Amino acid sequence: MKLNKENPAERVAKLRQLINDYRYHYHVLDESIMSEAAADSLKHELAQLESEHPELVTADSPTQRVAGTPLPGFTQIRHQTRMISLNDVFNKEEVAAWIKRTQKLVGEAELEFFADLKMDGLACALVYQDGVFVQAVTRGDGQVGEDVTANVRTIESIPMQLRADKAHAAFLKGRTEIRGEIIIHKDDFEKLNRQREQDGLPVYANPRNLAAGSIRQLDPKLAAARPLRFRSWEILREDASELPTNRDAYDTIRALGVPVNPQARTLQGIDHIMEFAAEWDEKRHDLPFNTDGLVIKLNDRALFERLGIVGKAPRAAVAYKYPAEEATTMVKDIVLSIGRTGAATPVAVFDPVVVAGTTVQHASLHNADEIARKDVRVGDTVVIFKAGDIIPQVLKVLTELRPKDSKPFNMEAELKRQYPELDFVRPEGEAVYRVKGATGKVLLKQALAHFASKGALDIDGMGEKNVAALVDAKLVHDLADMYSLTKEQVVTLERFADISAGKLVDAIAAARRPQLPRFVYGLGIRHVGSQTAIDLSEQFKSLDALQKASLEDLLGVEGIGEVVAESIAAWFADPDNTALLGKFKKLGVEPEYHSHASGPLHGKAFVVTGTLEAMSRDEAAEKIRELGGVFQSSLGKDTNYLVVGKNVGASKLTKAEKLGTTQLSETEFLKMIKA
Repeated sequence: MKLNKENPAERVAKLRQLINDYRYHYHVLDESIMSEAAADSLKHELAQLESEHPELVTADSPTQRVAGTPLPGFTQIRHQTRMISLNDVFNKEEVAAWIKRTQKLVGEAELEFFADLKMDGLACALVYQDGVFVQAVTRGDGQVGEDVTANVRTIESIPMQLRADKAHAAFLKGRTEIRGEIIIHKDDFEKLNRQREQDGLPVYANPRNLAAGSIRQLDPKLAAARPLRFRSWEILREDASELPTNRDAYDTIRALGVPVNPQARTLQGIDHIMEFAAEWDEKRHDLPFNTDGLVIKLNDRALFERLGIVGKAPRAAVAYKYPAEEATTMVKDIVLSIGRTGAATPVAVFDPVVVAGTTVQHASLHNADEIARKDVRVGDTVVIFKAGDIIPQVLKVLTELRPKDSKPFNMEAELKRQYPELDFVRPEGEAVYRVKGATGKVLLKQALAHFASKGALDIDGMGEKNVAALVDAKLVHDLADMYSLTKEQVVTLERFADISAGKLVDAIAAARRPQLPRFVYGLGIRHVGSQTAIDLSEQFKSLDALQKASLEDLLGVEGIGEVVAESIAAWFADPDNTALLGKFKKLGVEPEYHSHASGPLHGKAFVVTGTLEAMSRDEAAEKIRELGGVFQSSLGKDTNYLVVGKNVGASKLTKAEKLGTTQLSETEFLKMIKA
């Protein structure tokens, strides 16, 4: 049987319909009815037929997306309906205040809201006449925009002809304006930048700028080469009654073949709105595009219009903004933190600033090369970046605001100034300075022995030799690892038998809820001795609060000066230390705060001199602290008592008399502490 050759016009019509169906399913329904290669093959056939039969070419054909010749410039177009901007709100209280104002204007009418994700792109209006795409205009100043039809025509997700849906047939007659956002997906943006890096070209700053810049290229071929997409958030018709609610508007836009955000939702009341906001604050980083908040508006479109506009913004809508992920602040200092491997990490200390919902006051600068690359200096105004739970980073320096007397950061000079007792070396081929002669294993042994020592967590069985055995056997790689040790692991070591291995594991388990001062002291933060750890614990009362403390907060603790405060800030800013604290938490280690402020020795400072018979000096110090007192290593004006043991030199006694410090014998001291 011979195949009848199909009429070219009929074949062209069928090809267009199938290609448009593919585009609709792919861009609007997020599903695929055929492979991209198959769709390309159909487009190729259509292009050939139209080439052979030019009379069949129409403006809405899928082939007409092909970029034309460069434009001499953009024509200014006045919007038929103003493209409005929105007032921003930042928290529940401000949303509630907006609802209250709106309710007052509408009286007893029950308010229903419609919310959608606010996309970070270029706002644009698409005009369709009798269902056929005829023009695209940028927002501009809201009143007048630019005609970017040639560029927008290249965007695959924008239909050249609206779909003939029976329920929405009226929208294929007359003028239909569809507004939305031209965006670039994050994955497409990263892929494009990777290719530019490989080609030795500068990378683009962000998806939004690239989308806006692409649409404003005079050569449509450049726009066609960019992975641009369109998502709608509004539809306008001459007869507004065709779309009574914003929910109806979104359903209509989608039915006409234009993508909308599926996350958009109808909401009732403030609690429902804030639940929706909180949900997408957590999930927004998983979205394919960038968003910085929500658009919340009345669902009733007639009511929306009746409430009108004040200034440049409508009364019936607001933009709810999520906490900014970039902010500017000033670098107050650059301090150096020594990690467990002996690596020196520079940390920028700056004025506290809220980024991504949290207060940030320091950020790692990683190494000397990174500081030199960004040229970060003390006194600089910098842009801080933080996405989600990512550790804050210095994105760039605003050199325009740099003080005239600023000097480049000298890593080697700062190492000598901040750590005069240590020698550092920078191994060939590495970017990091390390403590000379100290390997990671040596430092880990020292740190672990200190962490488990009597003054810190006081873990029986974790003396220097056992600590060395655990580290050498690679059973522990950081302080937190000891909490994951099992009896079966420990018993394999030469120094342990079944009973001793069990005792060690039990002793470690018993230290999962250590006293906060002991834990802080055990971390080995430079300049933080046992008394400073107590002072910090009394001030902040939890590890989380201490970790979040600003430099000003730390300087507010009695006895803590600038050097100690910067050392503490640097330790908590170090990414390795942040990860270590997170690991402790995952392993169930929760330091506990117990106030000693009501102890019988509260507010009293003691110095012990000479040899005590009943206890060691360390035990005396521990007892003093347990009872709320302060143990000091040397006499000062604020010392209340000097405990005098045996074999005491005359100089301390003379100094005590000069200062008017009360002297106690060991017997008197023991009575005071009731030992």
